[in-house]
Amino acid sequence: MNLLSRKWAVILLMAVPFCAHAQKIIELKDPSGKVQVNVAIGDEITYSVSHQGDVMIEMSPVSMTLTDGTVFGKAPRLKRKSFRTQQQTIYPPVYKKKTIEDHYNELTLDFKGGYKLVFRAYEDGAAYRFVSSLKKPFQVKSEQAVFNLPDNPKIFAATPKGRMIDGVENQYHSSFQNTYRQVALSEWDKSRLAFLPVLSEGKNGKKICITEADLLNYPGMFLNVSSDNKGFYGEFAAYPKDISVEVRGLKGMVKTREPYIAKVEGKTAFPWRVMVISENDTDLLCSDMVYKLATPAAEGDYSWIKPGKVAWDWWNDWNLYGVDFRAGVNTETYKYYIDFASKFGIEYVILDEGWAVAGPADLFQIVPEIDLKELIRYAETKNVGLILWAGYRAFDLDMERVCKHYAAMGIKGFKIDFMDRDDQYMVDFNRRCAETGARYKLLIDLHGTFKPTGLQRTYPNTINFEGVHGLEEMKWAQPGTDQVTYDVTMPFIRMVAGPLDYTQGAMNNANKENFKAVYSEPMSQGTRCRQLAEYVIFDSPLNMLCDAPTNYLKEEQCTKFIASIPTVWDETKALCGKVGEYLAMARQKEGVWYVGALTNWDARTMELDLSFLGKGEYQAEVFEDGANADRVGKDYNYRVTRISSDKKLKIQMAPGGGYVIKLWICVEQIKTKAS
Repeated sequence: MNLLSRKWAVILLMAVPFCAHAQKIIELKDPSGKVQVNVAIGDEITYSVSHQGDVMIEMSPVSMTLTDGTVFGKAPRLKRKSFRTQQQTIYPPVYKKKTIEDHYNELTLDFKGGYKLVFRAYEDGAAYRFVSSLKKPFQVKSEQAVFNLPDNPKIFAATPKGRMIDGVENQYHSSFQNTYRQVALSEWDKSRLAFLPVLSEGKNGKKICITEADLLNYPGMFLNVSSDNKGFYGEFAAYPKDISVEVRGLKGMVKTREPYIAKVEGKTAFPWRVMVISENDTDLLCSDMVYKLATPAAEGDYSWIKPGKVAWDWWNDWNLYGVDFRAGVNTETYKYYIDFASKFGIEYVILDEGWAVAGPADLFQIVPEIDLKELIRYAETKNVGLILWAGYRAFDLDMERVCKHYAAMGIKGFKIDFMDRDDQYMVDFNRRCAETGARYKLLIDLHGTFKPTGLQRTYPNTINFEGVHGLEEMKWAQPGTDQVTYDVTMPFIRMVAGPLDYTQGAMNNANKENFKAVYSEPMSQGTRCRQLAEYVIFDSPLNMLCDAPTNYLKEEQCTKFIASIPTVWDETKALCGKVGEYLAMARQKEGVWYVGALTNWDARTMELDLSFLGKGEYQAEVFEDGANADRVGKDYNYRVTRISSDKKLKIQMAPGGGYVIKLWICVEQIKTKAS
């Protein structure tokens, strides 16, 4: 070997260790050791996530580009890394369980250039977020959020029904309501976005649900499939620039947008990118990760927040009959709703769209047919609270004064609608609604909006969120709309993000052949018992009774049962389930258990293990599909019986059917224990 060759050999040998250290791998495991996050730092930052050795997310890059050319994550220079473990118990004021165990390991990577990257590993998943330590305001041009998935998996995703703007569909304008497509990753139509959460199959029957948490002042994330079909990448609506007023002055439609997605006041923590991992489909039904990742509420007294049921007017189109007045948006009609609510112990009545004059977007202009002061007075005598509907634009124009005025009058909350976007402005609007409502002790129901991301933890008065293909869709459903399959798919996906304003409770129930969309006298798909079971299965602290009081009065047995079901719980358990096919859940409040089950369009026999009840004999109140429920959806059997917890409970459901049972310990058994 000549001198020159020897020189190059020495250089190459010196380069080997340099290249080996050029990409530094940092490992993070959750406290149980099941979930492992590997973070690679080289010319860029990439991460992967595995569960018990099964790769759920392959190496995927992350970065954030600012409008001044700065890129968080490009040629990163790590200053320091730190690890910490957190183990605490969270006591949520409004939730599906009394306590949440929050146990995770966290890795913080502090980089030169004014930013950090934080990873958390939980036993059931992982999450990461950027944190800016810059002191001056800046603008975010784009964010690179990538979720590479191995083996071209099957995905469950919903695409936005975009609004038409100047003759062109705009997918960033959406009510976030659609059924799920189930396709291989490579078969996804890349002209369509998917809104979160999105579910993907993984190895060995596992699944991974991708969503986000702690979204407070940043655009929401959509996903699309990469051109090479390796996985998902995030897309974000740019900041709105020119907005036109639409739909009776209630909506704002973005005509043009800025060349950036977010304006940031220097130091800030960006939203968490969340990956919930399930070994079994049922694990998804009880996930707490989004709630745990959200900013905690300020310390204070939240006992004034009263979840409950709501008698709702809009779905049934104010269709009362057998009364001596003209039903509609008027004082007489709402007194009837109040009387109905009082009779069954329903906590609230809502005055939906129509109580305020349409057009001016002025919530202080009440239609002359409504005497609101009288209705508030009357409702108070009946121990019923009133909630008002508001289009987002009218609420946004004078939020502080509206909340102060109506809270002083005695209104208990607002249902806010027609946001239909999740750009930064609208995300911040939701936060401001929550914050302002809390200041005046008002409940906030965010209808017409995107999925929850933990705002209900930060502001516990923000009690419900839509972003779900709920029962209202049955009023105008197109042929082929399959709500029954959606009902046994959505709890494994959308409900992972948090509570939903689905608005069940139809008394007119149709099988697949008989269903048709009727706007003024709507019906549900599936059986009566399906509607009852949904009050147990669907997480909804402010839960609507969607049908007309007249129909409920004809069905008092079902109505009394619905009205008795709690809307927040001490315990929640998933008993069995498979995405898109069936599920059964159990929930407990003050020692009383409710078990609900749903099936798809297949008739189904199931055996439920009741050992979670604790040993003993239980009184049981049962609603089950009738012998002819496959033909007449209203057909059901009601019975009261006794059940031993050491025996399997065998249940049968008709196509599109449901089952629900209420269980409480036998009185004589309590006496025996006491003696």
